[in-house]
Amino acid sequence: MGPENRRLTVLTLLPFVMMATVTVADLAVGPAVVFLPLVSLGPAFAPLVGSWRRTACVGGIALLLCVGLGWYNDLLGTPRGLMSIASVLGVTGAGLLAVSMRQEREAELDSVRSIAEAAQRVLLKPVPRLAGRVRVAVCYMSAVAEARIGGDLYELVTSPYGVRVIVGDVQGKGLEAVETAAVVLGAFREAAPDEADLAAVGCRLERAVERQLGAEKFVTAILAEVGPEEVTFLNFGHPAPLLTRVDGTMTWPEPSSFALPLGLAAHGAAPPEPFRTEFRPGDQLLLYTDGVTEARDAEGRFYPLAERAHLLKGRDPETVLRALRQDLLQHVSGPLHDDAAMLMLRHR
Repeated sequence: MGPENRRLTVLTLLPFVMMATVTVADLAVGPAVVFLPLVSLGPAFAPLVGSWRRTACVGGIALLLCVGLGWYNDLLGTPRGLMSIASVLGVTGAGLLAVSMRQEREAELDSVRSIAEAAQRVLLKPVPRLAGRVRVAVCYMSAVAEARIGGDLYELVTSPYGVRVIVGDVQGKGLEAVETAAVVLGAFREAAPDEADLAAVGCRLERAVERQLGAEKFVTAILAEVGPEEVTFLNFGHPAPLLTRVDGTMTWPEPSSFALPLGLAAHGAAPPEPFRTEFRPGDQLLLYTDGVTEARDAEGRFYPLAERAHLLKGRDPETVLRALRQDLLQHVSGPLHDDAAMLMLRHR
């Protein structure tokens, strides 16, 4: 049972536990100490979960208990007994109103979620499981509760020049980061099938980001183009990918000189140069964002991706990413503090 299910179970049982505790305490102590007003705690907690019928049922049970305990304590005709009954009725009425308001908010949240899911389908489209010579799997985890999309981005396009992918990380969070991610992905989807050279695709992305972003805003990104027996990279200040060979060896392909992220071309730095490495049948390539490698545990230690080589040796990319995701969440022992995206390519 997950934490959410445990919390739901506790909230469901809480009103009945409170009323049972008050009843047992009142019967055990006797009329000397009157617990009668505390019966209203049951209908006070009832609106947290469930429908208005459940809240009304809890209120009815609390009213019966209040009358019974009032009779047991000879308080039915006294002001204290009448006020206790009135308290139960008042709290039950307030609970019914709270349930109505909660259900309205839940309906609004469901509507927002459906819009977010539609936006995700437009912004982060599902990648195909097979593309040219590669099998593909993707994993995306947002750091924002209830969010479906964030500042990390990924895309795969099958072009006449090979399978081209991008993985990137937008500076910042929130709607502004999502808007920037949409600009980058739109430019990549337009340029990747048309440009014969991967560097030309990078130039198109740079121009699109310059038009969108203000000063000192940037996007780290890495582009990859899969050929018959090699892969070409274009790295805009992004973490190096992880290449696992069929013999189990691991390498981190890096350029001879690092380039600035997208959006910082005005600083006068040279654009990135494409660099190549072998990519043969059975090899696996993992592209990821820094939300993976910079995820910290309770003691502040970064996630040791290089030490998780045994998780990357599976033949099915989806199985590998599921295992890697589970291991990452176990490392942080809770929600991530930054968005994390992983895209794996296996040469088949």
